[in-house]
Amino acid sequence: MRVVALLPAAGRGERFGRDKLEMPLGGRPLWRWSYDLLASHPRIAHVVVIGERTGVPWVPGGATRQASVTQGLAHVGDADAVLIHDAARPFLTSTLIDRVLDALAEHPSVAAAVPVTDTIRATTEAGVTILDRSRLLAMQTPQAARVELLRRALAEAGEFTDDVGALEAIGIATHFVLGERRNFKITAEEDYWMATTLIDRATDAPRVLETRTGLGYDVHAFSTDLLRPLWLGGVRFEGTPGLLGHSDADVVAHAVVDAILGAAGLGDIGVHFANDDARWKDAPSALFLKEAATMVRTEGWALIHIDVSVLAEKPRIMVRRNEMCAAIAEALGIEANRISIKATTNEGLGAIGRGEGIAAFAVATLSR
Repeated sequence: MRVVALLPAAGRGERFGRDKLEMPLGGRPLWRWSYDLLASHPRIAHVVVIGERTGVPWVPGGATRQASVTQGLAHVGDADAVLIHDAARPFLTSTLIDRVLDALAEHPSVAAAVPVTDTIRATTEAGVTILDRSRLLAMQTPQAARVELLRRALAEAGEFTDDVGALEAIGIATHFVLGERRNFKITAEEDYWMATTLIDRATDAPRVLETRTGLGYDVHAFSTDLLRPLWLGGVRFEGTPGLLGHSDADVVAHAVVDAILGAAGLGDIGVHFANDDARWKDAPSALFLKEAATMVRTEGWALIHIDVSVLAEKPRIMVRRNEMCAAIAEALGIEANRISIKATTNEGLGAIGRGEGIAAFAVATLSR
């Protein structure tokens, strides 16, 4: 049986308050824990990531979970079955995957669930009723089903909060296997902090092996073309001539790229974006930042922090510091509070002090 995994990862964490899937967990974005395990599992043909995530192929998500799963089903090829897992459940194990797939060999629809241990009260018009917890199950993922049955269920059923609910609506019974209590979903801030305390106990996931630091430096002279725009940290500065260079000559972005690549041992900006390559002529340096972030994530690195110092007599940098942090963070796919930008003059000394150009240093911290 050929099985493709679907990883819905299109949500932006409205209940959490920010994109929880990109929150760092043990040196990786939260969503990568499930993705990496699924991608390495011998019984999974490949993984379809539903929703834009840096460093892996992905397909667009929908407005609802069912819409996203329907979108994912369009990319499973000739798969016989799909295994669907929430990207916000980072503590998935190979054992649980096998348990679900073993049951799928004999049943058309399978879901992981755990018995309810808390006392549950339901409020009704007649008052408050205590439910018999011996008859209650808390649903988890993974959930798995035959492809054609799930396609039909999603097309014919109404909206459901889990995938097997749609199958049950068209008469397909679900077979339940025992889930795992640590396979909880990161929904609230408290869940995230609990996950950080458990991360070293995740048997299927490697611990953080190392942290590295990379140093980047770039300097560009001002252009004599008064119409050339000045870009610094992905932000355009008006009233000052642009810098001379093959691309947009954004010294801040270039220093950050060099720092990131250096920390991961992947060369420098010249290796990947040569200044004699016509593809990069006047190219926005945000593109270089995005590509550098993708390269290091592909190698298993997480971007932890970027610290930048800008040396310039003009323009005034710090008045637009927040804009620069936001632009760099967006290009790298991390939170703006992971970017620090400082600026100083050169006190009139040297070429920078004479106002002939701008230089920037950057330090990048990566871990995996």
